[in-house]
Amino acid sequence: MKVFALGAAAAASLLSPSAFAACEQPSMVAVPDGATATMEELLAAQGSVKSYMAEMEIYLACLNEELETAGEDAPAEFKSLMVNRHNAAVTEMETVAAAFNQEVQAHRNAHPEPAAQ
Repeated sequence: MKVFALGAAAAASLLSPSAFAACEQPSMVAVPDGATATMEELLAAQGSVKSYMAEMEIYLACLNEELETAGEDAPAEFKSLMVNRHNAAVTEMETVAAAFNQEVQAHRNAHPEPAAQ
């Protein structure tokens, strides 16, 4: 059964080679340690995270376009691969957002604002 699955995956890649070449997933963005980062470092990271998210939205749109272009007659393995790539990208985006928010909170905890008098 593994040989068939590998053969079908190879056939799917031959069916739509642009799906693998056109949709390039952006590199993961680094999130600094909020407890030790300066506000400037967090603001720079915020810009990087925003850029990453925008690039990931383009990547997701590309995956969706490739899947739609392949149409209903595309092999099931190809469809499954594209859906898995899409879902993994969404999970990664959620993880990056949560990590950034956690580090912003860590920064706030490590650098509390003085109480107003």
